[in-house]
Amino acid sequence: MDIYVDINAKPDGDGSFERPFRNINDAAAIAWPGDTVLVAPGVYREYVNPKNSGTEDRRITYVSTKPLRAVITGAERVSSWERYSDKVWTARISNRLFGDYNPYTTLVYGDWYFAKADKHTGCVYLNDEAMYETSCLEDCIRGEISDVSWDPDNSVLKWYAEQDAKRDETVIYANFQGMDPNREKVEINVRRECFWPSETGRNYITVRGFKVEKAATTWAPPAAYQDGMIGPHWSRGWIIEDCEIANSKCAGISLGRYYDPDNDNYFSTKYLKSPTQMERDSVCRGQYHGWLKENIGSHIIRRNNIHHCQQGGIIGRMGGVFSIIEDNHIHHINNMMELGGAEIAGIKLHAAIDVIIRRNHIHHCTMGVWCDWEAQGTRISCNYLHDNQRPEGVRQLKGGMMSQDLFVEVSHGPTLIDNNILLSEVSLRFATQGIAMVHNLICGAFTCVGAGTDWRYTPYHIPHRTEVMGFMTILHGDNRFYNNIFVQKWPADDAVILHDLDDGRDIENRKVGTWVFDEYPTYEEWYSQFDFSRPADMAELEKAHFGHLPVWSEGNVYLNGAKACRQEKKGKCRLITSDVLGKVFEPNQRFEAPDGSDIIFDTDYYGDSRTGPVIPGPFAYLHTDDTTSNI
Repeated sequence: MDIYVDINAKPDGDGSFERPFRNINDAAAIAWPGDTVLVAPGVYREYVNPKNSGTEDRRITYVSTKPLRAVITGAERVSSWERYSDKVWTARISNRLFGDYNPYTTLVYGDWYFAKADKHTGCVYLNDEAMYETSCLEDCIRGEISDVSWDPDNSVLKWYAEQDAKRDETVIYANFQGMDPNREKVEINVRRECFWPSETGRNYITVRGFKVEKAATTWAPPAAYQDGMIGPHWSRGWIIEDCEIANSKCAGISLGRYYDPDNDNYFSTKYLKSPTQMERDSVCRGQYHGWLKENIGSHIIRRNNIHHCQQGGIIGRMGGVFSIIEDNHIHHINNMMELGGAEIAGIKLHAAIDVIIRRNHIHHCTMGVWCDWEAQGTRISCNYLHDNQRPEGVRQLKGGMMSQDLFVEVSHGPTLIDNNILLSEVSLRFATQGIAMVHNLICGAFTCVGAGTDWRYTPYHIPHRTEVMGFMTILHGDNRFYNNIFVQKWPADDAVILHDLDDGRDIENRKVGTWVFDEYPTYEEWYSQFDFSRPADMAELEKAHFGHLPVWSEGNVYLNGAKACRQEKKGKCRLITSDVLGKVFEPNQRFEAPDGSDIIFDTDYYGDSRTGPVIPGPFAYLHTDDTTSNI
């Protein structure tokens, strides 16, 4: 059945073509498997709460009849501004507008949040541009440039909110820098989500062609409820495609974790256990709460334009397993630098088990892709990443993250990174093991090699399943480098990273190449530690059991001063397959497709066949189109 929605319809609609609903949520309340909700152009200021599930062969589909012309927004317009001073105006908002969730009293805060917790989930927008919150009225009046913002010119647009308890109102002050807000488009965040089921297990829903924007989402750490402007909320089989998703206070799309009252921001509220321990609890409790391949994940996120979200473009712990994230344009994430913590990236996933991240264009983000914990069976392929680094002259935010194209953290693999173009100053932050890099163009450094793990025991899983096989700390190594091109594009001088507490500094590598693995053994050197001619001695083998794992390197090219590791094998490039890459150590799993089939690296970044001699890098032969001309 087709169900029709039109914001310009009369209020007594029934969803028919002749009498459409005015609100999408009215359609969501009656949509059943096989139904299509057809939404006419317009601005829909509402929260859409899908009530029912589709089925695998009879999905519930929501479609904007004209692509990106139906806008679902969590914001409301404000046009009752009164002048407070030369450039500052004020407006009073009845708190009845917010119901039981007031974004102007709700701070962005939780586990793994490191910046000063003085920003709220609310926001003021001037002509679709997010304004910067201040912690006092005086700073709002001054309207000074933020020295940590990646967009300093717009950082002079300020707002400040306070509560008038007697009148039960939120009072907002805003510095519009000389513009008259009553003649401009000014909006404020009101709703927490835009398109999000309040109940878990709402499966097989497609959302196509909408613009989704301006919601007061909350900080989404891995052991907490993780909301986003749009997402499946611990369900299975969603498709989000051809949408524009912008201006979330925290997350744009969430593929994340459900609410567990016994493990929700536990560290921030109780302090008694470390947040790392609560993440381990989260994985095990998740299995008790139905975290199985048959129940959760297998989503498709494709062809979306995701931008100007302040925590992440796509985030999620555990709920995104077995998903495909492809052909998205993800950019300008966390550029305001109002928020800082360990959950910020263009794509930030924990437990990206058998997740495929391919053909995405990711740029101007604090970091591009961050796979944290359990990147087992994850494949990052044919992506184009650049400018994922702090602009020159901009100060590091206290509590902010280091910048890089890719970050893989405390995982046991197999994590496959192939046919990517990595152009930022740092290509990969390497606090992990079990990675294979094949046919990439790598113009940035490897950082954090052999560090950043601190005996953090993390889980690994039955291959291609969510069930936990075991836990182990990160030994580092177990990495493969085949047929890559390394280029020293950026200055090779080490970077100095000041500590947040001004109590010291870290020195971070900027020299490109595999040389950072010189101290790691070859397979033959590692295997020689074990003497099979006599009974094993546990104490004697402890050093081997907790030492670095081997590294393989072959067929790579090093240009402009990039340096090879001592393990590099000389000779012609060969065709790389799953059999060449072998198995990673801890989960004993091959580098293979999610269905267990072989991967043969016989196509390049463009999908062209490597039919002739195999050459290093992501291109089978020389291309002259716009992409390569910009490299």
